[in-house]
Amino acid sequence: MPGPEGRRLHVVAAVLEDAGGRVLLTRRTEGRDLAGAWEFPGGKLENGESPAAGLARELHEELGIAVDPADCSPLIAVPFAYADKRILLDVFRIARWEGAPRGLESQALAWAPPERLHRYPMPPADRPVIAALRQPGCYPITPEPGDDHAAFVERIERLLTAGWRRIQLRARRLDRDALRPLAAQVAARCREAGAELLLNGDIALARELALGVHLRADQLPGLKRRPLPEGQPVAASCHDADELARAEALGVDFAVLGPVRPTASHPGAAPLGWDGFAALRERTTLPLYALGGLRPDDIAEARRHGAQGVAGISAFWPPAR
Repeated sequence: MPGPEGRRLHVVAAVLEDAGGRVLLTRRTEGRDLAGAWEFPGGKLENGESPAAGLARELHEELGIAVDPADCSPLIAVPFAYADKRILLDVFRIARWEGAPRGLESQALAWAPPERLHRYPMPPADRPVIAALRQPGCYPITPEPGDDHAAFVERIERLLTAGWRRIQLRARRLDRDALRPLAAQVAARCREAGAELLLNGDIALARELALGVHLRADQLPGLKRRPLPEGQPVAASCHDADELARAEALGVDFAVLGPVRPTASHPGAAPLGWDGFAALRERTTLPLYALGGLRPDDIAEARRHGAQGVAGISAFWPPAR
């Protein structure tokens, strides 16, 4: 792993979508690192270039299209380490361009439906980019349900009405028999809304109800393999590099990393800060949510440091009526 003192190479890439929503990929040519892999088009910044201007230049040279830098909208910036390099992959969505993309450097092109992007062999740093494109930017976590389950479910429905499509049900004070009917009721509401529901920690109940599971950090050392089949999401709470490595080895779909800022839910934990978060982001290919003292309007800041979005409890949970 390269040391933190190494110079970071700044690479820019574009998400170009056609009228049908397909995304343009280019294939790396022979003689380059990761030859044969598919990637989002782009390249290295030159000295003194802004990311948007450099991306416009790269797309013109590589694909023969004209892009106005003002039409480059930031999606995510992923810091990662590869071999002896430290790289920042700065990805933009392109609203419009002139010309028909063609491979001016003898590279193959493919227009891929978003739901099939994961089927293309791509560099590891592109995994968080695909997540930022396709998965929710916010991951609300419920507080303990309390005694009034009807009021709790009503607040879940308000989360769904607000557009949240990935929710963690955190009910660690309920035993499984008490949690089962509540989880089934919340799961039914989520399915109707097209949202994912993950249960905090209870692998057996998640398997029984065909839901996802969110693993606690203290569960990671005791697991030897992914605890649920593909199609049932698995997430993990992580706080350091070792926990991220365990989560990635298990094959989880995403992780929550924090705390980024001081938070009441982790009163004894030293906050990572955004620089600390980005340093850990560099060491994993997992899609990450930033956690700890964050709100939904922190998504843009989170994505500037390699997160696909933000997670939390109090800032996301609707107030009682």
